[in-house]
Amino acid sequence: MEINGVPIDDTFAEAFSMHMNRTIITAYDEDWARTTALETTGFATSVIMTPSEAGIEYILKPDETPDGRPGVRVIFATGSKDGIREQLLARLGQCVLTSPTACAYDDTPDVAETYPVGKMIAMFGDGHQVKKGPIDGRTLWLLPRMSGTFVIQESFGRTKGVAGGNIIYFCKDVESGMASGKAGVKAIEKVEGAYTPFPGGLVGSGSKPSSRYKVLHASTNERYCPTMKGIVPDTFVPKDCDFVVEIVINGLTEKAVAEATKAAILEVCKHPGVIRISAGNFGGALGKYKIHLHELGL
Repeated sequence: MEINGVPIDDTFAEAFSMHMNRTIITAYDEDWARTTALETTGFATSVIMTPSEAGIEYILKPDETPDGRPGVRVIFATGSKDGIREQLLARLGQCVLTSPTACAYDDTPDVAETYPVGKMIAMFGDGHQVKKGPIDGRTLWLLPRMSGTFVIQESFGRTKGVAGGNIIYFCKDVESGMASGKAGVKAIEKVEGAYTPFPGGLVGSGSKPSSRYKVLHASTNERYCPTMKGIVPDTFVPKDCDFVVEIVINGLTEKAVAEATKAAILEVCKHPGVIRISAGNFGGALGKYKIHLHELGL
């Protein structure tokens, strides 16, 4: 299979289950809502060494948010149920409450469990906080702050989602890899229910789940390193490739991850300098979901 002359490997991306929450962050304008969302989803790339995998899912218009202001939907993912509650408390309390004009509302589908995160954060009001609602099905807490009233939903939900979807593609140089990668991430942002947790959505350090050092659970995957292609006998890197990019895709459902994978591939293949597209997997040993590239309807 080829798209615009770019071969697509007949392989699959291996994904696995994680606990997730979806939250709407609003602010006085879209730019500030996105700034707040970026802060709130920071240090949340891979659960190998971070407490969460998080990222921006979707940009919302004012008529799509609970308070009629511009908003950004973000998704948080953790390996444990308690991890979702802990991450919401820390991230909404430290990054949304502290952001001028920003507010937070839960938007988790198919909720398995809820946590009184908003009620706990509202204690920052030191007795001046006020409970309102339900309003359109949401119970809210309002508390005073220097930038006006902070509004936060009382409870935030947890659901099961899919993490670890990916594409790995080979490029002639840095310029072609970064330009196509940034465009691919923008295409994913248009797919509801999916997001990219790594910096700017791009992974520059693909890993394998093993290491020669006992203190590490993962290490660089030398088979994808262009600087090693001359000395690694089983390298995946083509001779004319000097740059490899991975885009990791998480989502609320397997369908959302598959749709985002398709969107990314179609966009990346529009750019010159892209040599081949593949995906990372470990033969099914890592996760139960398999996103087959040739079954995406490309």
